[in-house]
Amino acid sequence: MRYQVKLNKIDKVYAIWCPALPGCWTVGETEQEALDKMKYAIQAYLETMDEVGKDAEFYYVEVR
Repeated sequence: MRYQVKLNKIDKVYAIWCPALPGCWTVGETEQEALDKMKYAIQAYLETMDEVGKDAEFYYVEVR
């Protein structure tokens, strides 16, 4: 599966995050390192959400 990520150079590091996965982000010293680390971060995020949500109950919340 492919995920869109955003990459931004901040000082001497590259910050990278996945807008579709809130809180899923990392940094790297180079663009390529940030992209490589993001693959791991996304995989870990999805595995964690599967584990956490395994026995969760679903609810709906109405927002006006």
